[in-house]
Amino acid sequence: MDRISRLKAFIDTYPADMFSRHALAMELVKLGQYPDALDAMISLLAADENHSGTYYHLGKLYEQLGDHENALKVYEKGINIADKVKAGNDLRELKGALSQLKDELEQ
Repeated sequence: MDRISRLKAFIDTYPADMFSRHALAMELVKLGQYPDALDAMISLLAADENHSGTYYHLGKLYEQLGDHENALKVYEKGINIADKVKAGNDLRELKGALSQLKDELEQ
């Protein structure tokens, strides 16, 4: 059984395990399966909007897909969530990503 199948089977058994959901999304990104990765990240955040680290990766995926509008929205929401849950590292990463994207779009 490949990694994706194992993660999906584990998630079917333990749907509340956000770490496995995040791992699945990252595996899908690594394999270039962007629509499935997007669905996995959106599903994860629907199940737990406080999973602050996922906002960074979702924003980056939107950037990679050329959807800068959604990337900006995701970074801004992630900043609010990371601040709320006191996730300092995620907050710094999200602020950096938002600032960098805004700079790139201004040029």
